[in-house]
Amino acid sequence: MTGSPAAAQRLAEAVAKAMLAQDNASRALGMVIEEIGPGHARLSMPVRDDMINGHELCHGGLIFTLADSAFAFACNARNEVTVAAGAEIHFVSSARKGETLVAEARERAAMGKSGIYDIEVSDRGSGRVVALFRGRSLRLQGNVIAEGKI
Repeated sequence: MTGSPAAAQRLAEAVAKAMLAQDNASRALGMVIEEIGPGHARLSMPVRDDMINGHELCHGGLIFTLADSAFAFACNARNEVTVAAGAEIHFVSSARKGETLVAEARERAAMGKSGIYDIEVSDRGSGRVVALFRGRSLRLQGNVIAEGKI
């Protein structure tokens, strides 16, 4: 999409709103979109009792899910249907009940139908890095929302 930065921002916000309305998993986990823009997203998620594993730590799969959701919102923000082609995560430290995790996604490269996104997950209170996630995206045909619904 071409246009002004303000138009691109409005589009990113409209896409995020539409995606979140259909994203039962992210909503069920209490994720909140704190910031969105073309190629960028920041989501937060509180670590609740039902997210704790047998070691009394936040389950790694849920940390991955938060990072993956931030990745999805960032790579779809230009209103082009985009999916994950692959992802990896490196757990740096543990998260505990009561903490709020923040996943910040940034586009690092985009060429043709492919993109690379880096996502850092941290604890809001301390700023401690919890995980580093890298996602590879694949752009498909179509738009997330119809241009007339912006």
